[in-house]
Amino acid sequence: MVSLATETAARPARPRGTMHTVLILAGKELREGLRNRWVLATTLLLAALALTLALLGSAPTGTVGAGRLDVVTVSLASLTIFLVPLLALLLSHDAIAGEAERGTLLLLLAYPVGRGAVILGKFLGQLAILAFATLCGYGAAALAVGWSLGAGSWAAFAAMLGASVLLGGVFLALGLLASTLVRERTTAGGIAIGLWLLFVILYDMAFLGLLVASGGHSLPPLLVDTLLALNPADVYRLLTLGAGGAGGLTGIGALAGHTALTPPVLVVVLLVWAAVPLALAALVFSRREL
Repeated sequence: MVSLATETAARPARPRGTMHTVLILAGKELREGLRNRWVLATTLLLAALALTLALLGSAPTGTVGAGRLDVVTVSLASLTIFLVPLLALLLSHDAIAGEAERGTLLLLLAYPVGRGAVILGKFLGQLAILAFATLCGYGAAALAVGWSLGAGSWAAFAAMLGASVLLGGVFLALGLLASTLVRERTTAGGIAIGLWLLFVILYDMAFLGLLVASGGHSLPPLLVDTLLALNPADVYRLLTLGAGGAGGLTGIGALAGHTALTPPVLVVVLLVWAAVPLALAALVFSRREL
């Protein structure tokens, strides 16, 4: 908060909502994450789990005929589906509600800062925290097993990293939206856990139940594509596990061959999933009474 005040006093007044202000707020969010040791804790958690999967999970390469880094990529993608959304929601669910409870939100808005800039700045700062933790945590696992492997395996791993950060951005936006809708951080935390259960566990169980209820009859391709696009976790699965060397190691590779959701379309779907909740959070926050 002091850095924001100093920056505001030292520079001429700027229009609200400028990218300059957004970057100041993003840096403030990143520094607060460092002080709360979120970056260190998240990085160490991702690195520990990733190294465990890398050292223990690359053993099947001799029987499945896949590269060690390809197997690690599949393992880390499966870990990402469960862990990264949860970390993103825990990081963002109290961004607004928590500051409102602590009384710092009123102080922040006393400066010439637009409410939309606050939402975007918090999102970018938290995304930087999540991206740093993912890159360092997963990068350590990749270097442990695949430093001498070919460019193809590294390209698939880099694509998985980018998609993981994008998936984290989706759930950061959802967490911010939850934080703007309620006034208590405990309520926002409950909504965040509910969102994680819905998209990561319950949705796929319902999807599987629908497939079983169809009695072995094929569902219309358009319906399947729509149901997959309605869950960002499933979109991530198709994007990271549906093609390339990693795709042959999972059952979702067969599904990817019969869907109109190509990788570029899947990236656009994830971007929409991140943009819509973020825009709604900015809209709700702009009308919120403090």
